[in-house]
Amino acid sequence: MKILAFETSCDDTSVAIFEDNNLIAMDTASQIKIHLATGGVVPEVAAREHANAIFQVLDNVLEKSSIGLNEIDYIGVTITPGLLPSLLTGTTVASSISQVLNIPIIPINHIQAHIFSNFLERQENEINFPLACLTVSGGHNEIYLMNDMWNTMKLGQTGDDAGGEVFDKVAKMMGLGYPGGPIISKLALEYKENGGTSIDLFPRVWLVKRDFEFSFSGLKSSVKREVDKRILEKGELSLDDKRQISFEFENAITEVLAWKLVNAAIQNNLKTVMLAGGVSANTKLRDEIDRLSKKHNLKFVYPKKLVYCMDNAAMIGILTYYKIKYNQFEQKIGVVKM
Repeated sequence: MKILAFETSCDDTSVAIFEDNNLIAMDTASQIKIHLATGGVVPEVAAREHANAIFQVLDNVLEKSSIGLNEIDYIGVTITPGLLPSLLTGTTVASSISQVLNIPIIPINHIQAHIFSNFLERQENEINFPLACLTVSGGHNEIYLMNDMWNTMKLGQTGDDAGGEVFDKVAKMMGLGYPGGPIISKLALEYKENGGTSIDLFPRVWLVKRDFEFSFSGLKSSVKREVDKRILEKGELSLDDKRQISFEFENAITEVLAWKLVNAAIQNNLKTVMLAGGVSANTKLRDEIDRLSKKHNLKFVYPKKLVYCMDNAAMIGILTYYKIKYNQFEQKIGVVKM
C-alpha cells in the first residue's frame, strides 16, 4: 500500500510517500525566513508561499522515492486545525490528484497526526496503552487520555495561550526573532553553561495543581514586567539579561507542562506518558518529563527524530496508514467511543 501525504496547516509545505507504515521519502519547504520580518506567520503570505512551493516539493518526493503518482493507493491530507488559506493549498492539490487519478483521499486531523508521529519508526506494540499524552505547539496545548489508538478523551487544555505561542511572544518581547522556541532554548543553555542557577524569577502557574488545565497569560505578563523593568533601568537588555530571562522562563513553563502530564498519568493509574507537537523538540521539556517519569516509574515516549516534532507530512502519512488499517475514517480526536 502506497500513501501520498500532504501537510500545509501553517507555514511548512511538506509532502511524503509511504509504503505501508514505512516512510520512503519526505521533502519540506520552510517559510521561516519569510516570516522573520513580521515576527510571526501572516496567513495570506503563508498561503501564497505554499502555492509557490507545493508542486516542487511534490516533484522532489516523487523523484526521491522513484514512485509515480499512478502507483499511489491512498492520499492523506491535513484538513483541520490550521490556517484556512494554508490548509486550502494542500487540500486543493490533494483533491485534484484524487479526482484525476481516482485515488481515495483520507482527511487528517493535525493534532491527531502529531500524536501519531510517535509511531514513526516504531512498531505498534512498542507503545503501551492506556497512556497520557501532552500535545504542545504554537497552536495547541492539551492533555489526552488515550485508552488505545482511537479511544481518546481530552483531560485538559490551555485557557489562553498555547505553550509554543508563549515561547514566541516572550522571544518577541526580548527582540530575539522568530521562531522563539529554539532561540530561547539556546540562550537558556548558555546561561546554564556559564554557571547560572535558577532563582525562580517567574511564577509556576498551576491553577489547581491536581487538575490538567493550563494558563500562561500570568507567566507571560510576569516576563513582560521583568523585561520592561530591566530596559527602564539599563536602557536595553544585555545578552546576560536575555540569557537569564530565557533560562528562568523556560524552567517555569516546562515544569508546569511536565508535571501536568505526569500527574495525569498518576491520577488515572497509567504507566506511560507521551509527548507530541512542535514543543516536544524542547530539550528542557523532555528532560523534565524524563526526570519525573523515572521518579514515578513511568515509561516516557516522544518522537524518534526532531524533524517528526515539527509540522511534517510523515506524521500525516503514518496516521493515514493506521486509519486505513483499522478503518477509522470518521474518528475525531477528543471524542470517546462508548
